[in-house]
Amino acid sequence: VEIAREGLRPAAVLTREALENAVTVLAAVAGSTNTVLHLIALAGRLGIDLPLERFDSIAARTPVLTNIQPAGEHLFEDLQRAGGVPALLGELAPLLHLDALTITGRTLGENIAGAEVWDRDVLRSLDEPLLPSGGLAVLGGTLAPDGAVLKAGAASPNLLQHRGRALVFDGIEDLLARIDDPDLPVEAASVLVLRGAGPKGAPGMPEWGMLPIPRKLLEQGVTDMVRVSDARMSGTGYGTVVLHVAPESAVGGPLHAVDDGDEIVLDTAARRLDLCVEPEEIARRLGARPLPEPPFRRGYGSIYLKHVLQADAGADFDVLRHRPDEQQTEPHGLLEGWISGW
Repeated sequence: VEIAREGLRPAAVLTREALENAVTVLAAVAGSTNTVLHLIALAGRLGIDLPLERFDSIAARTPVLTNIQPAGEHLFEDLQRAGGVPALLGELAPLLHLDALTITGRTLGENIAGAEVWDRDVLRSLDEPLLPSGGLAVLGGTLAPDGAVLKAGAASPNLLQHRGRALVFDGIEDLLARIDDPDLPVEAASVLVLRGAGPKGAPGMPEWGMLPIPRKLLEQGVTDMVRVSDARMSGTGYGTVVLHVAPESAVGGPLHAVDDGDEIVLDTAARRLDLCVEPEEIARRLGARPLPEPPFRRGYGSIYLKHVLQADAGADFDVLRHRPDEQQTEPHGLLEGWISGW
């Protein structure tokens, strides 16, 4: 209530510096890839340019400091006992914009002054991190020309550089119907591909990205595979799972052109995800394959499909993004005295 009375609005707190601080913390905890979508959407509503490439550059300089699952050993609640978020921010201080204003009305630096770390096994330092970097990786390449994300800190190191043949599933129903078939033509080196799971395709971009390991491979002791989709994944998910492929298959992205048996190369160090098919053949396939019929033709579903953006733009509605000619006006008339808005 006091904040409302003081007129401290979101735009005063949600600055470029604050958003970059959030990206730094995300990388330091090897956190949820969903956060990437949320932060890009917030930035878009504020008129702040926060491209996927900025996430990657921040993550590349930021060590993983928290020894918590899925990247580490401990539970998330153990971080609180180790000093919590203030202690984490204190360790990250050299990488943060400490003069950024916060919701308390004070700067970030003022908020974290005096924070202490109580358990160094749970919360590491910049000098002795859990991982030197790599909590998050943003990929480009011929299969994801507008980007894709990988929670590299929770992936299998031996799969971060991988070449394998695609096994494609068209939607969650196809996946569930075939994934445990004993005759499924799959091997440990295969790349599992799920399409039709993006913002428009599913629709709604559900958390289907952590594709299950086929039962026949689980019985052989396989615990991880490269998996690629235009879907999301839960923040507790793990494995070598490439997510948020953009453009998604439902709008004619290259994912729509993948065939069973095509070779896919994941090169995390080079930040690339490539479909080993000639560009002319990709274009031919896309031209010959009709896009799926939209699941809605009227009502809210139709409005959603018309206005939802791709993952690299935060999967937000285009009508909610900031416009350069937009004017912020003070409440007046019946709303006079009501402190609201950005």
